[in-house]
Amino acid sequence: MTYFVLLLFLKTYFTVEFFTFINIGGTIAFAASGTLAGIRKKLDVFGLAVIAFVTSVGGGTIRDILIGHLPVRWILDSSIILLIVTVTLITILFKNRIETLDKTLTFFDSLGLGFFTLRGIQEGIAIHLDMPSCLILGTITACFGGVIRDILLNEIPTLFRKEIYATACILGGIVFFLLRKASISPEIVDVVTILTIFGIRIIAVKMNISLPKIK
Repeated sequence: MTYFVLLLFLKTYFTVEFFTFINIGGTIAFAASGTLAGIRKKLDVFGLAVIAFVTSVGGGTIRDILIGHLPVRWILDSSIILLIVTVTLITILFKNRIETLDKTLTFFDSLGLGFFTLRGIQEGIAIHLDMPSCLILGTITACFGGVIRDILLNEIPTLFRKEIYATACILGGIVFFLLRKASISPEIVDVVTILTIFGIRIIAVKMNISLPKIK
C-alpha cells in the first residue's frame, strides 16, 4: 500500500503526462520486486539497490539500444535513480510487515509487467513500428530486467521457466491493439492493458497454469 501512496503523491504534486506516470509506476513496481528478490537471497543494502536498479531499468535499456534512443533515459534523468533508491529503502523498512515474501514478489513483478509492457508498446508506436515489433518491444521492456535480476541472483530466469510470463505481456499487448481500434479513451485502453497483463499473470500463478514443456 505504501507504494501506491508514493505513486499518488508523485501524480498529485508533479504535473506529469500519463505516459510518464506509466513509467513511474513500472519503475516503482520493479524496484520493489528486485529488492524483495534480493532480500530473499540475503543481500546487503548495496546489493539490494543494485538488483532493484537492474530490474527497473534493464528492459528499458535494452529496448532503447535496439531502437537507437541514446543515451538511455536513466543516464540523462537522475530522478529515476533517486526513485529506485527511495523505493528500495521503503521496501527494506517495511519488509517485516510482509507476511509472504514470494506472494508479494509475484504481485509487484506482475504489476511491473503490465506497466512496462505498455511503455514498450508505446515506444514502438512512437517510431511507427508495426504491431508484431511493438509487441516484441513491450515484452523486452517488461521481461528483460527480470531476466538480468534472476541471472545475477543465480536463478533460472522466470521468462524461461514454465510460468506464464512473457505470454501475459503478448496477450495484454494484443488486447491493447484491439481496444485501440474502438472509440475508447487512450487512458482507459492503457489501464485495461495493464490490468489484463497483471490479471493473467496472477491467475496463472494462483491456478498453476503454464505452457506445456517439451520432454
